[in-house]
Amino acid sequence: MTWFSFHAGDFAVAFLSVLLEGIPFLLLGSLISGLVDAFVSPERLAKILPRNPLAAVCMSGLLGLLFPMCECGSVVVIRRFLRKGLPVGCAVTYMLGAPIVSPIVALSTFAAFRGQHPLEMTMLRLGMGFVIAVAVGLILQRLPVSTVLLPGIAGPMPSSPSTRTGLRIAPSEGQFAEQPTSLGARLQKAVYSATTDFLDVAVFFIIGAAITSVLSTAVHRSVLDPLAANPLAAIFSLMFVAVALALCSTTDAFIAATSFPAFPMTAKLAFLVFGPMFDLKLYWLYGLIFKRRTVLLLALGLFFGIGVTCWRLNRLGF
Repeated sequence: MTWFSFHAGDFAVAFLSVLLEGIPFLLLGSLISGLVDAFVSPERLAKILPRNPLAAVCMSGLLGLLFPMCECGSVVVIRRFLRKGLPVGCAVTYMLGAPIVSPIVALSTFAAFRGQHPLEMTMLRLGMGFVIAVAVGLILQRLPVSTVLLPGIAGPMPSSPSTRTGLRIAPSEGQFAEQPTSLGARLQKAVYSATTDFLDVAVFFIIGAAITSVLSTAVHRSVLDPLAANPLAAIFSLMFVAVALALCSTTDAFIAATSFPAFPMTAKLAFLVFGPMFDLKLYWLYGLIFKRRTVLLLALGLFFGIGVTCWRLNRLGF
């Protein structure tokens, strides 16, 4: 028996199953992301946050419930907010938390894990995402801005800024460089932003769905079972997979739930928390805001923090 046996029919069924389940959530998340981009200004966000720094960071971790964003969109929006004067701790907390602490992600996670303790997985994912995001925000809040951000990020917006999507660097919203005031212009901007987010992130989702469909149908279980049998190895290996696949948080639960049946729930939890906070595309996107040293330290801190936390949850019997 070989370790790899590809059958086109099995691959097609698995691929279309993941695709058809996940695309509606990706579309819904993109639409909401576009509306947030068009209608939520930095000034409005600042009015929501309390004056107390600790309370402001904690509330920033919950803003994804009101203003959900995918990880690609949150980086672009947070760069704009930082240039408008939003504190670094609040900005980073929202950037890390919004892709996880979101009603769309809660719905997609619950739907993906039907029959696999969906309520527990959903609550653990959102709760852990909130705690990790707040912890990172509080740490960065205590550091000098000059050691964390690139020069010119925490300041006035230039007349022709540029943003980076998941696939390319493009002019920032073109005619939408300034926040539009009329309803028609805002709706136009919302459609533009939603379309850009959907097309960019859909590419990663399709690639991820194809890879995981091959893993689930063509790779013999004996190859993955040794990793799945060791909780610590299972957790860290799925975190590496999350980095490589670079999926959107609105659809990654369908990959985790269907593609790694032998892996423990804590390994899938690590996949679902670490992936939206750091992956290959986010490494480059974070480089538009943070100094490279900050990006690398953020990656290492998130990797070991999330991995050890999930390992402890495994030891507690989850």
